[in-house]
Amino acid sequence: MIAIGGAIGTGLFLGAGGRLEHAGPALAVVYLVCGLFSYLVMRALGELVMHRPTSGSFVAYAREFLGERGSFVAGWMSYLNWAMTGIVDITAVALYMHYWGTFENVPQWAFAMIALVIIGAMNLVAVGWFGELEFWFALIKVAALVLFLVIGTVMLFSGHQIAGQTPGLHLIVQNGGLFPHGLLPAVILTQGVVFAYAGIEIIGTAAGEMEDPRKVIPKAVNSVMYRIALFYVGSVALLVVLMPWTAYHAGVSPFVTFFGALGVPGVGSVMNFVVLTAALSSLNSGLYSTGRVLRSLAMGGSAPLFVSKMNAAKIPYGGILITLVVYFIGVILNYLVPSQVFEIVLNVASLGILSTWAIIVICQIMLRRSIDRGENSPVSFRMPFAPYSSWLTLAFLAAVVVLTGFDYPDGTYTVAAIPIIAIALVIGWVVLKGSSPFSPTFPSYILTHAVEEDTGNDPA
Repeated sequence: MIAIGGAIGTGLFLGAGGRLEHAGPALAVVYLVCGLFSYLVMRALGELVMHRPTSGSFVAYAREFLGERGSFVAGWMSYLNWAMTGIVDITAVALYMHYWGTFENVPQWAFAMIALVIIGAMNLVAVGWFGELEFWFALIKVAALVLFLVIGTVMLFSGHQIAGQTPGLHLIVQNGGLFPHGLLPAVILTQGVVFAYAGIEIIGTAAGEMEDPRKVIPKAVNSVMYRIALFYVGSVALLVVLMPWTAYHAGVSPFVTFFGALGVPGVGSVMNFVVLTAALSSLNSGLYSTGRVLRSLAMGGSAPLFVSKMNAAKIPYGGILITLVVYFIGVILNYLVPSQVFEIVLNVASLGILSTWAIIVICQIMLRRSIDRGENSPVSFRMPFAPYSSWLTLAFLAAVVVLTGFDYPDGTYTVAAIPIIAIALVIGWVVLKGSSPFSPTFPSYILTHAVEEDTGNDPA
């Protein structure tokens, strides 16, 4: 439920509206392709978890297979992803609240601040509260999507008109076909679709706090991907045959558009409440993840020691508080540039996602090589068709980065920011380590902390 909660969020419920506007029905094909590669990333992570469950997840695996430098890059790029995603989510909350006319005069930043306070408080109380809250958030989203799939399917085969038009495949043919704007706009959107799938890697973080991860993870990985594929590909495919793709627009959830077009009183408001909980769920998952990733970094000397601190409830409150400060910057952005903040931070978040997924796959390749050398024991849950599938996934992720550059101006500026991010990582290493990132030696305290098992249950 945590993986579903993290993945089925703002990217689908809000972002799909703008992507349908730009790519049309081809969006379903893009979701299918990205879903295939996200499944391979999940299988790579599953193999790593079976090797060694840890709440440090890919950060801990990067430390084991790529050294402290790899762990440093993995952790901070993941943090960049979730920090930016959190700002996307609090912005989405504010946009959803403005759907109701009662709140149209309330500033966007005010709703962003309220969301931040509520989710921050829940994450600082107890991990049990997080799990309970996330379960219900995810349940609401899944139930709503199932309801949409059922109602949409009934409407499709019943022949009832929606907004004056009969549903069916003819809506695709009559509105420019599968690729109404050509192939390139659909391909360029791959980066945004990858963002929509972000969050699946949280299952690796949660593995360190499971009672029996080696038993649960294989089932969880496979079932999560089947459901996400159904919800993403199935939902988008159904949306474009129920109504013309031209009916969907950026800034408005396509699900709210559909239910609003049915003309049933209050249905649009109910669906808007659902997508509101979806944004809160994604925000909740991100805050959970960043607190533990920062703690794993601190244990290796790659982050300030403050973020490794845990309270009596075993919650890494130091990392969570730092993330809340970053999220507060998002509140400020909602005050300064309310109409631009969503796209700005979404593009930056995508860089963090792509690097995180790449590091997971690279670590899986290194694990498999160590197994072949007899240094580690084989695991029962292996990535299918590796190493060919591993290298193909890395090639796909690299291609997405290149395609992002063609999405002018936001994507172009995002790719141009990569050298700046690299310089920031180098400076961060020098400040935290007190040595050159290219030096073959490490400070002595790293050698002490890097071997600790960050299972989430050990004292800080």
